[in-house]
Amino acid sequence: MNTEINHFRRRRQSIILIALCLPAVLGSSLIGAGGQSKQSAKSAEVTSKSWVERTLESMPSDEKIGQLIVPATIGMFLSQDSEAFQEIERNITRFHVGGYHMLGDAVSLHEPAGAALLINHMQERARTPLLITADFEGGVGLRYSGATRLPRAMALGAAANEEMAFAAGRITAEEARAMGVNVNFYPIVDVNNNPRNPIINIRSFGGDPAQVSRMARAYIRGSRQGGVMATAKHFPGHGDTSTDSHLELPVIDADRARLDQIELPPFRAAIEEGVGGVMSAHIALPRLEPDNLPATLSSKILTGLLRNEMGFQGIVFTDALTMRGVSAHYPDGEAAVLAVKAGADVLLFPPDVEKAFNAIKAAVQSGAITEERLNESVRRILNAKARLGLDKNRFTDLNQLDRVLGGKEHQTAARQIIENAITLVRNERNTLPLKLSPEQSVLFVTVVDDADGWREGAPGKTFLSSLTARHRKTSSVFISDRASPGELDLAAKLAELADVVVVTCFVRVSAYRGSVELVEGQIEMLKRMAALKKPLAFVLFGSPYLLMSAPELPTYVLAYEYYPAAEEAALKAVLGENPFKGRLPVEIPGYYRMGHSAVK
Repeated sequence: MNTEINHFRRRRQSIILIALCLPAVLGSSLIGAGGQSKQSAKSAEVTSKSWVERTLESMPSDEKIGQLIVPATIGMFLSQDSEAFQEIERNITRFHVGGYHMLGDAVSLHEPAGAALLINHMQERARTPLLITADFEGGVGLRYSGATRLPRAMALGAAANEEMAFAAGRITAEEARAMGVNVNFYPIVDVNNNPRNPIINIRSFGGDPAQVSRMARAYIRGSRQGGVMATAKHFPGHGDTSTDSHLELPVIDADRARLDQIELPPFRAAIEEGVGGVMSAHIALPRLEPDNLPATLSSKILTGLLRNEMGFQGIVFTDALTMRGVSAHYPDGEAAVLAVKAGADVLLFPPDVEKAFNAIKAAVQSGAITEERLNESVRRILNAKARLGLDKNRFTDLNQLDRVLGGKEHQTAARQIIENAITLVRNERNTLPLKLSPEQSVLFVTVVDDADGWREGAPGKTFLSSLTARHRKTSSVFISDRASPGELDLAAKLAELADVVVVTCFVRVSAYRGSVELVEGQIEMLKRMAALKKPLAFVLFGSPYLLMSAPELPTYVLAYEYYPAAEEAALKAVLGENPFKGRLPVEIPGYYRMGHSAVK
């Protein structure tokens, strides 16, 4: 789930949380501790089941209803006097919400200690332990400073190493759990078979259902070992869309035979692997659901297909109900009721908690949602909380944060993964690796899809500084989506004067953007540079499909990601300090098949 942070900020005030640390123990006993004997494990299971049934039996109807609701807040310091904190407290104590989702910030990283303090205070106020969820698709370091930044799924797919996928899941889980987060909305098991997909793209392991399945299984195993529930998303498959469901309801006009071949196998694999959660997609599949309901609101899809046919017994999470794929078509309360009736257990980030709560309560009182149906979801939620060990200990120990987050072993593993992902797709005239002599002049060009909103450092900065340290005769130019015709022309003329041209290009995938493209002027500038009869190294960070718009490019290197370590790994490969090891995990239609590499 990607969530528009500016929309959230308009609804909530974010200040500083002053709170005391609540001591806790975080250990391997949280999920299936390997050191337990079979007898003790069985005893623990019996105890957990007893807790689930006792808790369920003791819950009034209002508390059961609240368990189905998981609002969201920015995971950061909040003053207990702030409106944002007061709203959190109200949601927990008055509406008995079953968990809270920790949003990241679109433009900055937050301190993990602030989020951990906030989570402890949430847990302190809840009668029943809370599920604390997050989108840690690129590791905890995607959201929080000092934590380990891992490459997202497509880089893992390019590395095609299940041990690395396992490590990514484990490292993310260990660091998440150290902060108090116990559910990660990952892995994405969508098969990205549409190059125009503006929202899945590099978040997918790739375009081959079999490889997506293998990598997802490994990530889920790693997450389980690290003590966090993994969540497979977005059911029944969001990979073949060209519309962002944050903006509108995408439609996939695929029949069941195609779904069985492409979209569903990774979900089947995740279920077989014992994944604890599945997240629904806000997409319409008219051949499965003739009423054109989003999958999130379709009983044919969530209950008929996912529960009954595929046998999934864990928690069904909706994607964020603030997303316009649902919210633009259904009022808040109506969407909540339809989702529960369809088979969802958890309503994620409803636009209005009170409206969602009251709508479900009215549906329960009228019999539209039966008490039995309500109990089914609450029992699944409580079972998940018990498996996570929350019945025994819901708090996290802040003293462990600097021992777990961003440790040397985690950082080393993250670096190895991204280095194994860098892919040489095209290398005409054997330009790469570059062999630079001291007298050669190098023009370094950074091209970005949008000049705004860079959270993890200025794009191209790490590549440029490392290149300049190795080759001092380097000049640079920055070309954003707002570059004037004169600036574009000047950059092309500077390329004519240089001996060697190195272009780093950044095409991001994020919510509410609606496209993964450069503007026309940038494309034309790249074509002019490609026509030069001189060495040109082109490195793409982000969406791998730009070649379809600029097929003249003589070299094409993919990093799949855009953060400093990815830039460093790409630079080392371009200069021959590290070999190119990755293979293309998707098809570039009309040019290259999956599995391609230009390495000879």
